[in-house]
Amino acid sequence: MATKLKRNFIEADIIIDSYSDIKPYFDELLERPLISSKTVWQWLLDRSELESILNEELGWRYIRMNCNTSDEHLAHRFETFISEIEPKIAIVSNQLDTKFLAPDVMRMVDKSKLFTVVREIKKELELFREENVPLDAELQLKEQEYGLIASKMSVHYKKEELTLQRAANFLKETDQAVREEVYRLIQNRRMQDSEVFQSLLTEQIKLRQTISKNAGFTNYRDYKFKALGRFDYTFDHCQRFHNSVAKVVVPLVDEVNLMRKQKMNLKNLRPWDLEVDTDLLPPLKPFDKVDDLIRKTVLCFRDLEPEFGMYLNEMQKLGYLDLESRKNKAPGGFNYPLHESNVPFIFMNATGNFDDVVTLLHEGGHAIHAYLAAPLELVAFKEVPSEIAELASMTMELITMDHWHHFFTNEQELKRAKRKHLQSLLNTLPSVAKVDKFQHFLYENPTHSPEERNDYWMKLEQEFGSKVVDFSGLEKYRANQWQRYLHIFEVPFYYIEYGIAQLGAIAIWKNFKQDKLTTLKQFKTALKMGYTSPLPDTYKAAGIKFDFSEEYIRELMDFVKEELEQLQ
Repeated sequence: MATKLKRNFIEADIIIDSYSDIKPYFDELLERPLISSKTVWQWLLDRSELESILNEELGWRYIRMNCNTSDEHLAHRFETFISEIEPKIAIVSNQLDTKFLAPDVMRMVDKSKLFTVVREIKKELELFREENVPLDAELQLKEQEYGLIASKMSVHYKKEELTLQRAANFLKETDQAVREEVYRLIQNRRMQDSEVFQSLLTEQIKLRQTISKNAGFTNYRDYKFKALGRFDYTFDHCQRFHNSVAKVVVPLVDEVNLMRKQKMNLKNLRPWDLEVDTDLLPPLKPFDKVDDLIRKTVLCFRDLEPEFGMYLNEMQKLGYLDLESRKNKAPGGFNYPLHESNVPFIFMNATGNFDDVVTLLHEGGHAIHAYLAAPLELVAFKEVPSEIAELASMTMELITMDHWHHFFTNEQELKRAKRKHLQSLLNTLPSVAKVDKFQHFLYENPTHSPEERNDYWMKLEQEFGSKVVDFSGLEKYRANQWQRYLHIFEVPFYYIEYGIAQLGAIAIWKNFKQDKLTTLKQFKTALKMGYTSPLPDTYKAAGIKFDFSEEYIRELMDFVKEELEQLQ
């Protein structure tokens, strides 16, 4: 189970209210002589300890703020860290990076062991501009505005106020009139804040563009690719992914939607017809309350690998799960690794449907990854790129499917759940390509207007959207659908990783179907590596290729199609 980081450098009773509380530790690291490989390693360990504590401090402030967006005190504590403490940390961290990369120090470094660390620090040093420090702080606060706005969204239906997540459950109802009414309620509520979101993104783009120009880049896309540490693939690889998905996956999604249309005997397949069961069976009810969701997920993880169940069980006992949807709670879901306690925190918005099961399996995959990587010596080894992080979570969704009987004791419902998930998986890839390509447009053309923004999104809807679904009369809703993706506002360019990892997860699942023991061993080995090796090496350790070519995608989609056919 989790072992809390032992403090050797930082006082155990430190309270962080301002930068002055941690300044002496940074000063000591700056002044400490580095005269041997042993002193360099200890310096790295002490710096990592400090970073772990700061990570956890910021983590809890972020978590608590998202759990209750109406509490101004919680918001103030987060904003204080971002605007007053973190800018000073950024400046002194740059000085520490410079100290570490000095030629005399580099000669004492084990470059094979610290390959990824050195590479990351070099990248950070190249990107750092002091004039960007206050802009980064301003941008981080601006990025939190999306969640604050979205958390206040609700609709009234049948004399009850519902969050949009809860209202979306009615899109699974068998009565088409109910589905259409709720669909329009949700979309109209989103449209009320459409201009607010347009203005917010415009402000963010201006800030991001200034930051990128200060760092010597012509646009934020190029800057962000480097900032995200995308050492192992380029813009061209992303373009290849977009094209391959449009060519291979979109037609497959159309096949699935055409079958839906025919099975439901519909003249027109409308967007409110996509979530309901094709046999007009009631929505799947995999759990009663959140405690039931947790219990069944623990059993599911336990049957796959006993220690996985133990991890989630520990998180529940420690209170590191906040899963239920409620008003004034930020939207979405995340797993936040806390590097001092070495116990991650899962945040989500469960409303009692099947999607909640997949979400907890997904975030649980991140949590298991955090547990397995916890013994690594440096926090830099634990902070994995998203292409590896999402591989852990998306793989967990698939390799747990053999144990979904804990949620569905009825064989037909179990098949329904698996079929629904695989169809959702197919929809994920065009969605990822669409959002990623949209962001390329936003930042390659930073002076675009809100109208051009919506027009380009509609163009992408034609490229990646299903030709079978009829959106006639709903164009104003469709043009603003990009506003549903919090990543565009909060974590720009963090989306292609879902597509890359989804392909990797399918490949692992394919292997798992053939040899469970070997595949699970390879999967755990890859997760334990954290970020000690480049992406292709980690994927290789997992027994798969780091590849998103058309040929590879076609091979994986053929496999998914075969699995879907077996579930009919």
